Amino acid sequence: MFAWLAGGVIAALWRRSERAALRLPTPLAARWGGLVCAAAYALFSGWGVPSQRTIWMLATVTLLQSLGLRWPWLLVLLLAALVVTAIDPWALMQAGFWLSFVAVGLLMASSNHDVASTATGDAGRLRRWAAAAWASVGRDLRTQVIATVGLAPLSLVFFQQLSLVGFAANLVAIPLITLVITPLALLGIAVVPLWTVAAWVVQQLNGVLSGLAHLPGAVWVAPVAPLWAQLAGLLGAVLLVLPLPWRARALTLPLLVVLILPPRDVPATGAFDVLAMDVGQGTSVLVRTQAHVLVFDAGPQYSRDSDAGQRVLLPLLRARGEARLDRLVLSHRDLDHVGGAAAVMKAMPVSDVLSSLEAAHPLLAQATHTTRCAAGQSWSWDGVRFDVLRPDALDYERALKSNAMSCVLRVSSAADGAGQAARSVLLTGDIEREQEAGLVAASPEALRSDVLIVPHHGSRTSSTAAFLDAVKPRVAVFQAGYRNRFGHPAPDVMARYVERGIEVHVSPDCGAWRWVAGGAPEGVCQRDAARRYWHHRPERGAAYDP
Repeated sequence: MFAWLAGGVIAALWRRSERAALRLPTPLAARWGGLVCAAAYALFSGWGVPSQRTIWMLATVTLLQSLGLRWPWLLVLLLAALVVTAIDPWALMQAGFWLSFVAVGLLMASSNHDVASTATGDAGRLRRWAAAAWASVGRDLRTQVIATVGLAPLSLVFFQQLSLVGFAANLVAIPLITLVITPLALLGIAVVPLWTVAAWVVQQLNGVLSGLAHLPGAVWVAPVAPLWAQLAGLLGAVLLVLPLPWRARALTLPLLVVLILPPRDVPATGAFDVLAMDVGQGTSVLVRTQAHVLVFDAGPQYSRDSDAGQRVLLPLLRARGEARLDRLVLSHRDLDHVGGAAAVMKAMPVSDVLSSLEAAHPLLAQATHTTRCAAGQSWSWDGVRFDVLRPDALDYERALKSNAMSCVLRVSSAADGAGQAARSVLLTGDIEREQEAGLVAASPEALRSDVLIVPHHGSRTSSTAAFLDAVKPRVAVFQAGYRNRFGHPAPDVMARYVERGIEVHVSPDCGAWRWVAGGAPEGVCQRDAARRYWHHRPERGAAYDP
């Protein structure tokens, strides 16, 4: 926008000098002058990566035009992308790179290059001005429609979100920023009071945009679509904005629907899937049946302004298309287990909170319905059974420390008709050896599980030999932070699992771990499923050293 403004001003001034126009054609002076001014503006504003990318794009186009090369628009766009990528290869990994080039490409592809005369030469000056203004408004509206519709699928691919008020916001913001705020801000360098005027305009604009953003349904959130649906949606967007007959464009709507409302992969009746999230030093596990969602613990609080709820859990739930939680289980009050709960409860409906928290805990005041977890509770969702094994009802009357009050939950699938036995996972919170001994003494058979979310992140105070022999897990998942200050998991604890031939996964090496009970017996580590060359891959056991 600044290059366009600067080029227009330079062209107007250049034409007034006969000597300058004879020395260098006005269009050429405007192009290079606009580029130089834009580069100076980018340097003045901090030389950020998006600004650099724009400068290289402008320089490429300006050079081609100056050399008199009349390349097709697609080749010009591809050359600009090649220059940007050669200078900054990491630009390919940024959403802004693709949004910028796709937006320009769509505007070029959708242009019909026909300029119809809207007023005769005999018309009055006012009529010609009004016709020109009306034509300009029409072009601007068309540009916004093309950009909004064309970039919507790309926004869904990158962000799984689509602003439904973006079109209206752009109609207000783009003219104000281009024609009012930017010129005032630049002129304020010479006339300081203009900055006050620019700041007032920015305040008014922020008020309008904030009002639009808080309208009900301002943002459409969609699950992550499979690759084939993403490609179909992008193809549909391109065809929709091309200058084709409307009947042909209507055929693209099915391609867009699969991106906006993608098919979801949910467990069958009687089965469930488990996702042990990588939240650092803390615990958070997602359990999903065919029609219900349970979250066991909400991960740690990282700082006053950041927690696993807003940074990990909510983005994950939205990416999977989960609109609500049927039950949030908070095993005990420690911040590495409940630190993200407030953010989740604020942003998403939670039908019930099952916890061992004291009645006065602020998280319970935020919940619409609460239940105290106690041994003997059970329920079934979609053929999947949930059993609470701890704490005992009498434990609430004793002065036990926080870890000892951890809720323990066992989730088990139904046995299918093909002879496959029921699969189960044991979620243990931060129980320690005394609570483990109590569970073993009460009913060792009730502990038997295929998967164990390891107690207390692998602390030396947990995972006793008797407990492991009672659970007999095939897989154990340690949720612990990379090089955490507690030394979790402890080497001697890890040795007990290895001695029993239990398959071990630790979140710093594995990332999130997913297992489908009722499907394949093996789980999947996200770091293996989506390996990147920059991922650190230590030798086996290196991450377990305290």
